[in-house]
Amino acid sequence: MSISVSTGVPASHTHQTSKEFGLEIIEPQQRTVSNWDSFATWVAANANNGTWYIGGVIAVCGFAGAISRLAISSILAYIFLMLIGYMGYKVGATTMGCARAAFGVRGSYVPSIVNMVQYVGWTAVNTFIAATSVSFLLAELFGWPVYGQPGGLKGLIVGIVVMSVLHIISVSTGARSVQLIERIGIVLVAFFAIWETIVVFQHVSFAQIMQWKPAATLSVPSGSIIDSLAAFNMGWVTCAADFTRFSKHRSGSTAVPFIGALLGVFWFAFVGLTATISIAVTTGVYDANNSDPSTIASKLGLGSIALIVVILTSMTANAVNLMAAGSSLTNIVTKLRLTPSLWIVTIAATLMTFIPVIMGSFLDSFEAFLDYIGMALGPIIVIMIIDFYLRHQATYHASELTARNGAFWYRNGVNWIAIGCWAFGIALFLLLQQIPLLTETVGVTFINMAVVGVVYWLLMRIIPTSQR
Repeated sequence: MSISVSTGVPASHTHQTSKEFGLEIIEPQQRTVSNWDSFATWVAANANNGTWYIGGVIAVCGFAGAISRLAISSILAYIFLMLIGYMGYKVGATTMGCARAAFGVRGSYVPSIVNMVQYVGWTAVNTFIAATSVSFLLAELFGWPVYGQPGGLKGLIVGIVVMSVLHIISVSTGARSVQLIERIGIVLVAFFAIWETIVVFQHVSFAQIMQWKPAATLSVPSGSIIDSLAAFNMGWVTCAADFTRFSKHRSGSTAVPFIGALLGVFWFAFVGLTATISIAVTTGVYDANNSDPSTIASKLGLGSIALIVVILTSMTANAVNLMAAGSSLTNIVTKLRLTPSLWIVTIAATLMTFIPVIMGSFLDSFEAFLDYIGMALGPIIVIMIIDFYLRHQATYHASELTARNGAFWYRNGVNWIAIGCWAFGIALFLLLQQIPLLTETVGVTFINMAVVGVVYWLLMRIIPTSQR
């Protein structure tokens, strides 16, 4: 992609720009996304199948316990969303483009690969859930066995193919088609969430949902739940700048994403939580494996229309996921334009969707995936934030993000301190997970990030520039 150097860059910085490390910088006059579009994007990002599913999974804490843990993890995570969002607005670059400043022009390939894998993974998660809905729909239309029954794999495979085609359509023209999908999607998810909530409370009362408690044998440590929710919410942080760089107003990169994402996650986690508990109340059985929208919609008797809406709403979340994955790929392969990169990551996501089929349990695959996100993303996020706000006083010169031998070149294009702190963060995460006091109370994700941030800041102050 070509580079357009942002305004206000001193002339002394511009001569080092290298086409080899091209990066698209969105100028203020090129920004067309209103606060409403930004709000719709971030609400729709969370108002989807995955959030519904996580709501059903955390039902194991009971209603009050689930809501309190969701509040803690979501608010903290979306503060980071605002911080990265403003970075994109200020610099005009994608999140991984901004990561070049902390990790080095070449060193940013490491977080880019991690980021691309996690967003391809999220696309696969949502695709699997939506493909399950397709199998239920095929069962109603043609009498096929649903996934989970003998012969049900056929319907799931057809569902994966259908969803992959829809995803390619949704990203066919890049940012423009994604914006259109979000505008349509927000209306669909609003309709569906209200409808299902009404149906839930026709089956059980809110008092019954509040009073329901899972069996003691199903108990999950509080810290583990917080870590899973943190990983779920932090997944959006590393794509914040990919969208906020198009915002016309500063608030569209900070307050609007925070409010939109928070509303989306509470809204649909609440839907998944209450729906799952209502089924547990009426049947006497709670099973997190049955928390997917298709199973719940079927048990609540919502019919084919509900399944179609579930299928379509997965497109709203995956449009964001695919845009983020594609942006990460273009930071690595700079000559690759965004639209073909979106097609590539869509195909990769299709292949990854078959992993739960191979593993035999979607829930096990989902939990393992969340562990990966919390472990790998947290250190990247905090390193970027410390670098931008504390080391550079919230100012990066855009031309230096593509400059060979410039301020962000470090040693052969890599800031080994940042890479080392990231690796240290992964090791520390695994170590902290062995401490029962943390896993049973506050979790390890945010503590790990705090430690990594302090270590990075100290090392960058202590170690001379020439030795980095």
